[in-house]
Amino acid sequence: MKLPVVALFLFASLSNLALAQTEPLKPREFSTLVAHWAEYADPEYLPFLTEARPDIAQVGFYGAHFWSLAHTPHGKGYPAHFPVVGLNENREWLKNLNREIHQRGIKVVGHMNVKFLVGDPNSPPIPEAKNKPAEPGGPRGFFKFYRELWDEKLLGPKPVADPMELLEIDAEGKPITNNNYSIGGMKEYWACLNNPHWRTVLKAWTKHGIQQGCDGFMINYFYRHDCHCSHCVAEFKKYLGERFTAEDLKSKFEIADLKSHRFTEIVSWHKPDESTPLRREMLRFSQVANKQAFDDVFVKYGRSLKPDLLVGQWNHLGNFNQLNGDERCLLPGDLWGRDESYLWYSTGAAAHYTDLAEGMLGEGTLQARYIRGMFGNKPFTLGKYESTRTRVAISELAANCGAPMGFYTRFKDPQARTEIARYYQFLKRHDDLFRWHQPQHESLLLFPRKATHNGDLKPLARFREVGGRLLDDHVLFDIKPDDSVAPEIAARYRQVVNLDAETPLPDLLADRSHIGAPKTVRASLSKHPQRNELALHLVNYNRTEPKEKHSAGRGIQDEQPIPVEEVRVDLRLPDGVTVSAAEFLTPEQPEPTKLTCDVSGGRVRFVVPKFLVYGVVRLR
Repeated sequence: MKLPVVALFLFASLSNLALAQTEPLKPREFSTLVAHWAEYADPEYLPFLTEARPDIAQVGFYGAHFWSLAHTPHGKGYPAHFPVVGLNENREWLKNLNREIHQRGIKVVGHMNVKFLVGDPNSPPIPEAKNKPAEPGGPRGFFKFYRELWDEKLLGPKPVADPMELLEIDAEGKPITNNNYSIGGMKEYWACLNNPHWRTVLKAWTKHGIQQGCDGFMINYFYRHDCHCSHCVAEFKKYLGERFTAEDLKSKFEIADLKSHRFTEIVSWHKPDESTPLRREMLRFSQVANKQAFDDVFVKYGRSLKPDLLVGQWNHLGNFNQLNGDERCLLPGDLWGRDESYLWYSTGAAAHYTDLAEGMLGEGTLQARYIRGMFGNKPFTLGKYESTRTRVAISELAANCGAPMGFYTRFKDPQARTEIARYYQFLKRHDDLFRWHQPQHESLLLFPRKATHNGDLKPLARFREVGGRLLDDHVLFDIKPDDSVAPEIAARYRQVVNLDAETPLPDLLADRSHIGAPKTVRASLSKHPQRNELALHLVNYNRTEPKEKHSAGRGIQDEQPIPVEEVRVDLRLPDGVTVSAAEFLTPEQPEPTKLTCDVSGGRVRFVVPKFLVYGVVRLR
């Protein structure tokens, strides 16, 4: 058995020290969640919630997935897996589910697809085929809902008569379509978030979801494509006119007359090696416009109906994909996550398998610290598509002030269910640690946002390399953006690592904290802002890997953690700190174990005993 994680909570008596506060003295709103797109209708789902007792159950569909598919026989498949057929039938089913979840003291956050529409504006009759019922001709999916099933008593009047007026269109005036999923043989269309009529639709759906008992929404599909509808063209020209002078437009972008200029493209994400200054302005415009739509619909309108509405975006990061990924990569810092309750970032295929021989731990530590550095003291989670290394996925986020876990909580697997419940109850027992604690690191690694905004991704490659090295060396460091970190914040660190190409990397501080653990271990330090407690977290990804290289594994039976023994810690203490009475906690042990520690020369030294995945050392 290998070790996935350790958390060493150093509860220090700080009689002569008030640790510097960077954020308000308040806990994060929640520390645990579960999310399911499938199998939430299983009889074991609610009993699982009773056992695990997460703060949030992210479940149910209230946006375009619901209104495109709930009335069709295809809604039982991907993505929503509706339990019944029919808009009213599914409405009642989800309303009852929300009631049951609330009775367990858990909040419900529904999924809200804001623009990905499944359907056909018109189609011929479809004959019965194997495992597929016959369907009459005419509109299907979303278009049938909008034209024939829209309920004005429930949703208010339609904003426009023809749903085709709501769609993204290409430079030739044709709707932008895809066949990536072909659910029920239907195409995928995209509504335009810059279209005020579409926002009226989204507001109606938001009101409906709140009436169904949702405490909030996780909003996804924030993809603005190369849309040339009148709203996008007008808004992009307005954006450029407010950002640049006429002289700048001509010299920078060869736009002689903005009012009459015809754009051949208004792209969003694009290949970094094909980027230009104008394309980056198009991408920045897309992300700013999407944020404006989010604020209009969910922050301003949604919270006018329910002031405590939880709202967040389901975005993508991968291995820090920039320009061709990350919905906030060019978003101005003052808009990044503003007014959002929590964040979901998908790491995709970048972090759900290991190659330990190559130093690949299948981790999201850098991503977690980047999000924390950008978002502040709010909950976030990583969607790692991790159904095998369950304990690692939970512990990794807990150790970095996040909220485990993003996806694929396999409650139907008895072993996975047991471990999820065990670890969640461990976090609940020490809720003051996992909701209150904030990072307290010695060094600061700057994320190269300025270079990225200029289309230079060389510093980003350096960031990945240097970040990995710091993790391997167990350096205690935060990550913050180089375009908006305040000088007074940077001054609180003993060392700042800047990744400008001309800047040589500084040597690691000789008198820094030292943690004698293998490179498969990750270390982080946090503090309690009121009790002045310190907590050292160690996360170990060592394991017996599946025989198939880069396999994601079959499930928790392939997690195969290997315990770590005798991790020696030599922690540099803040000035004036004295500590005594150490004890060791772990989810696998019901009772704490007393430890011996040595405090001298402004440092505390102790040995962490053998543990499986997650441990806590309290120093009082």
